[in-house]
Amino acid sequence: MRHAFGTTFDVEDIYLNTPSIGVPPGPVVDAVSAAVTAWGRAETSAPGFDGVVATGREAFARLVGVPVSSVALGTVVSGMVGLIATSLPAGSRVLTADREFTSVSFPFAAAGHDVVEVPLEELPERARAADVVAVSVVASADGALLDLAALRAEVGPDTLVVLDATQSLGWLPADLAWADAVVAGGYKWLLAPRGAAWMALSDRLAERLTPALAGWYAGGWDAIYGLPLRLHDDARRFDLSPVWLAHVGAAVALPWLASLDAAAVHDHAVGLANRVRTGLGLPPGESAIVSVRHDGAVNRLAAAGVRAAVRDGAARLGFHLHNADADADAVLEALA
Repeated sequence: MRHAFGTTFDVEDIYLNTPSIGVPPGPVVDAVSAAVTAWGRAETSAPGFDGVVATGREAFARLVGVPVSSVALGTVVSGMVGLIATSLPAGSRVLTADREFTSVSFPFAAAGHDVVEVPLEELPERARAADVVAVSVVASADGALLDLAALRAEVGPDTLVVLDATQSLGWLPADLAWADAVVAGGYKWLLAPRGAAWMALSDRLAERLTPALAGWYAGGWDAIYGLPLRLHDDARRFDLSPVWLAHVGAAVALPWLASLDAAAVHDHAVGLANRVRTGLGLPPGESAIVSVRHDGAVNRLAAAGVRAAVRDGAARLGFHLHNADADADAVLEALA
């Protein structure tokens, strides 16, 4: 059992795979377990989940820095990005980063748009010529950070900016509220169960979107049978029906994350990552994700019981709230 940031994590091994799946703190596990037990006893009802859905939505809005009325519910990033992609004029020019996570780029390509990949560091200076910039705030493969300030300064007034914050929200304090869309899945750094995702929309983008996936939840309890079409008048008109048990966990995880000292969380995660970088003779960075390309790194870490992922032939390590100095030192010992 580990104790960190005022809570507990039931983790004994060296788990550095948060960029794939986050480790929930004890209260999140307890809440989801209780909800499953209640479900098994036939003690649940559909309206009974409305409160947790609202709580998670409000906390996501606080983490991004936007009004709660601008936040729509989804289940995965690609579905929400796809809603944007299918609402754009045919053949829109979309700029993205090399080796971008395909849940961001594939929806635009599948919709027939002109998707152009450029090196991440060149993306801001080339943004003005694009109709849409769609990119991750932190790259999934190696943890590289997008220069948000440069992108905001360079982007044209008519260019839409779509940011995937899945690998950043939860550890990286950043001003994202200026973007037209901020999407994030909840099961990584936000420490919620898979099946809860959110999208914050600017007014100008929301006006251009067609709620093509609208079901009963996009209209609420007064719109579950029959026509005419009647949807919420804010971003909830783009809601998918929520995965209830995922939102039970999100309603505990996200408000807790939003209550933490964001700078302290950042310094903790990046500090551990830099402890590894320094020990390996790498320059310090500003990411909680470390990509290790040393010979035999993947096998040596696995043999030492370090849980990580392999991306592009490198070991990808992610440091979050449950990690400690001993985890970083175990990495260095394994690779010594």
